[in-house]
Amino acid sequence: MNTGGSDGAAFARRAWQALEPVHAVTYFAPECLAAHREVGLRGFWMGYFGARAAPLGPVPAAVVEAAFYNFHPAMVRRAVPDAWGFAAPEAVLRARAAGAAAALRRTAPSAAGAAAELLPLLARVVAAADGAGRPLFAANRDVPAPEDPVAALWQAATALREHRGDGHVAVLAAEGLDGCEAHVLFAAAEGVPPETLRDNRGWSEDDWRSAITRLTARGLLTPDARPTPAARTLRTHVESRTDTLAARPYTTALTPTESTRMLTLLTPVTAEILASGTLPFPNPMGLPARGQAVSS
Repeated sequence: MNTGGSDGAAFARRAWQALEPVHAVTYFAPECLAAHREVGLRGFWMGYFGARAAPLGPVPAAVVEAAFYNFHPAMVRRAVPDAWGFAAPEAVLRARAAGAAAALRRTAPSAAGAAAELLPLLARVVAAADGAGRPLFAANRDVPAPEDPVAALWQAATALREHRGDGHVAVLAAEGLDGCEAHVLFAAAEGVPPETLRDNRGWSEDDWRSAITRLTARGLLTPDARPTPAARTLRTHVESRTDTLAARPYTTALTPTESTRMLTLLTPVTAEILASGTLPFPNPMGLPARGQAVSS
């Protein structure tokens, strides 16, 4: 098996960059948005919160706030728990998988051919991952694999991206960064327009300014909201620690040869999705620029 360490963390990051576009069609592809509407969810954000939270069951808003972390609580509460009155989580799960499969078949024709070989590899990684402290991963891990292999590929990619995301939330919380502060710091360090993150996560301009004030007091931003060297060090630490926490399932489940094969199979799928124009750039997920596929 792989040895882990820095090599394992580097691989986990490449795996995330390859898997995230597969998962992310659920947020932007018209097939997915239509599936959410047709099952009864009303509007984009009820579709987003209802579909992403559906593996957790009909949970209250507080659970979604905690698990999703970086959304303004009021934004969550406009969609949950009302979503469960329009569509049961079990129905949403079926709809989101079918919509994602249709979106992948359109945006990434190679996905269908790659699924047969990819699925056993991804299934082993999912099975090797620990769900302790990772609610979104644990819930997605226990969603029965769809019979459609492309839908099953999407579900496996979703489980693994939520595994990484749960770990990322743990690191942010450990570093004392709340949801708004995490976005402010990311926008400043990466040069992302503030509105891309602020408006998509429900934070007001006042919320954003308050977060800047708090980060400035910690020495992470200059008074004009530029990142300090300490901020860049923290950002590097957060990303590195997130990658390290995400690495263990890959390093325990796959040999180096299998790891390489997994990325080789995913690379054309990812490239097709990124080239399709379905995903926006820049985006709140921090995906690489359009057309930049992950090298195997």
